[in-house]
Amino acid sequence: MTQHDRRIDKTQKALKSALIKLMEEKDLPHITVTEIVKKADVNRGTFYKHYEVKEELLEATIQDVIKSLIQAYRHPYLNKERFTIKDLSASKIKLFEHVAANADFYRVIMLHPSVLPGFQNRLCEVLKKLSIQDLKFIPNTGTIDVDLQASYQSHALFGMIFEWVKGGFKYTPEHMAQQLLEILSNQPFSSGYHTMPNK
Repeated sequence: MTQHDRRIDKTQKALKSALIKLMEEKDLPHITVTEIVKKADVNRGTFYKHYEVKEELLEATIQDVIKSLIQAYRHPYLNKERFTIKDLSASKIKLFEHVAANADFYRVIMLHPSVLPGFQNRLCEVLKKLSIQDLKFIPNTGTIDVDLQASYQSHALFGMIFEWVKGGFKYTPEHMAQQLLEILSNQPFSSGYHTMPNK
């Protein structure tokens, strides 16, 4: 990467970060380009070299986060032809590291959903598509509908992320990864019969 490319990346990162910080305070329609460039410590001309409008900046920010999310989600089974839960370890789970690295963004979408309406559903859809892709490589010996299973898994994962963000990131990404691994390894009714406790 050239020095020029690094400057572009640094500028765009500063603008994206500034926008997210402002969105913790107010909705997008009430944020001005002047406020964005002031917080990013760049001039208006620099903003318009990269983006025509603030909505374009927001979409670029969202695309960056989604791309990073997909990479983090897929990390445990990169370059593998077969993968099972037995192959998974907490250290291979990078999803929560991704969330922590984008903490400001996730605080906005989780704690201030009106600021970015509809994005929580969009995020769940991304997770659902990833789950469906995973399930294609897992033999289905029962009659479980893949679409329903993927929906269940994606919303469960979203729920974990939501609770973590709502709790102020009081746990480390490593702890969250270990918790997810234990949940996946100890799913009720995952195999065989279970004795239900008496009421």
